[in-house]
This record gives sequence, C-alpha cells and structure tokens, in this order.
Amino acid sequence: MKKFIISTTINPPTEAIKKFDNLKDWNLIVSGDLKTPPNYKLKNGIYISPKDQEKISKKLSNLIGWNCIQRRNFAMIMAYKQGADIIATIDDDNIPFANWGKNLLIENKVKAKKYITNEDAFDPISVTNYKHLWHRGFPLQILKNKNKRKDSKNINSNFDVQADFWNGDPDIDAICRMEHAPECKFQTSVFPFTSNKMSPFNSQNTYIKRKVMEHYFLFPHIGRMDDIWASYYVEAKGFKVLYNKPSVYQQRNVHDLTKDMKKEYIGYENNLNLIKNIKKNPNNIKKFLPKKSWDAFKLYQQILKK
Repeated sequence: MKKFIISTTINPPTEAIKKFDNLKDWNLIVSGDLKTPPNYKLKNGIYISPKDQEKISKKLSNLIGWNCIQRRNFAMIMAYKQGADIIATIDDDNIPFANWGKNLLIENKVKAKKYITNEDAFDPISVTNYKHLWHRGFPLQILKNKNKRKDSKNINSNFDVQADFWNGDPDIDAICRMEHAPECKFQTSVFPFTSNKMSPFNSQNTYIKRKVMEHYFLFPHIGRMDDIWASYYVEAKGFKVLYNKPSVYQQRNVHDLTKDMKKEYIGYENNLNLIKNIKKNPNNIKKFLPKKSWDAFKLYQQILKK
C-alpha cells in the first residue's frame, strides 16, 4: 500500500515537517508558495516549487492563486499520480506523536460509536471532554443545540476518511478561540466515533482513501472554509468519516484572530444553508462558490483523470 503525506508551507522545514519527513512507510510531498524560502529542502521527501507547480498546470495555478494554503492541491495531484492509496493531509505546525500513521483504522472494518442527532450537522468536539468548544466550520446558527443529548449505537463499519484529533491548540473558529483560548488534552476513551449527519473535518491531520481524492479539493477564494467545505462535499457524496484520538500536538503558528474571523465569515453566513443544499445534491455547492473556485475544482478533477 502506497501512503503519502501532503502539506504546504511558507516556512523553513519546521519540527513537524522534519518528523513527518523521517517516517518510515510514508512519502512526504510539500507544496511551496511564493513566500517559501527559495532554498527549501527535504531530507527524504519531495518539495514542489512554485515553478514546478506551474509545470503541472499553469491554468490551475492561476485559478488557485498565490499566497494561499490551497497550493496544497498540487501535492495532492502529485501523490495521486504516484499511485497513493492513502493520503494524509497535515499542517506544518502539527507535531506527530510516536504512533502517528500506525494501525490506521480506515484500512479495515472498525468498531465505533455512532452518534444520532436531529440537527442538520454534528459537532465532533461536542462529545469530548471540551463540550464548551466547537469545531471550525460547525454552523453557528445551531450552536445552541450542539450539546443536546444524543442517542448512540455501536457499529462495525468501513470508513473512507479518518480525521484524527489534535492536542494543544485545537481546530476551532476564531470566535471560539477569542473567547476560550484553550490548550486541550482530549480524553482518548471517547474515540473512535462517527455520526448520522454531516460534520466538519479539516486538512491538518486527516487520512483519505484514494477513491475520495477525486472529490476532495481545497476550494480557493473562500477564506478559511476551504477544507471545511471540502469535508462537507465529500460527505454529501456519500463518503464516511471517522473521528479518532489525537495523534499530533498543534503548536499553532502565529495568527491574527481578527483576520481569521474575517476569513471565516463566509462560513458563519453560509455553512448551514450549504449543508442543507448539498444534502439534496452535492453539486449544489457550486451556488456558494466563486466561479474561479468551481472552475479550479473541475480542472483539478480533469488533471487527476488524465
């Protein structure tokens, strides 16, 4: 089985990237950006420079634009073309634990708890020991109901996406972070779990099967909803996500939370309606995307199929 790790960065190789680069049985691919040091180098992995990305597709490069995390899509393309069976998408500030990438749950049938909610979406943080927090991308309009009692049942099933959690600074939105500024250590006993409704997962510590990759695209020009809307889209397509215990420590890069909030506003306003629309037809996501974003997605799919 071919397994790849993909990321993007504007920094010199971080502690996290160096650790991922040294993992056995995994191949690391990092997409650069215009701000990435020109002498960026990995010991074992592959670095895709801006120039090399344009060789893959200058048209896609132009549609995505520069100085954005969505340059990671080029690493996804390269991993797919090299025959990846599983891709792990990670951020350069998520330091892997010693057991990272071992005994992946999505390789076999998994016994998990399935939560049943009557809401339009499920917040994965709501069933952990940090119920006062919420995952980035969870619709704010139903925030007051996220911790309502949920029924659950034990299941034994296959999954297409494994979204591992993160200790340290969790993946919450700017509003939640401004209010709580948390440092988390999630209790592992609640994992693994899934839900009967769509739920957000991110691109910072997530494993994806090959059959999902054609549909998983980090949408440009929608701020900090790129990976969130990607997650909702693949779930609307019928792929199943499993949440698993933390396997990284996030030592979060410096962020301006006010700027983060502005970049998340498109989600604050649209996430609930988007979920309702794509539940009926996944391609309804087109209604919520800028034309350049949708065009980039369709071109990405064409490139993978070549």
